[in-house]
Amino acid sequence: MTTRKHSVKVEILGESYAIRTEAAPEHTRAVAQHLDRSIRQILAGGSVIEANRAAILAALQITSELFEAREASASIASAMHELSAEVAHMLPPTKRGDASDGAVELPVEFADGPADAAT
Repeated sequence: MTTRKHSVKVEILGESYAIRTEAAPEHTRAVAQHLDRSIRQILAGGSVIEANRAAILAALQITSELFEAREASASIASAMHELSAEVAHMLPPTKRGDASDGAVELPVEFADGPADAAT
């Protein structure tokens, strides 16, 4: 199954661009607005006056933010895994699941939500 591509018109620094993407049009517009704001902030700083240099600096700044978010996400996932392993030791042995990976086996009624949710 292929995802439908959208053609979305966005404006960055007064220039219009037609973007073909599988992402929702609202998402694409929000991304373009974020980029536009980032470039304009760099230009407003006064140390860069060329739009292409400001775009490169904005791309570097946004990429740095992405890397920081990924690192934070990995850190949170690691902490959750460690906490899960700690909690598993507090459960009765029959409820611990496979202790080697720290996963906890949930009772059937909680695997997909409460048992009465399906009715």
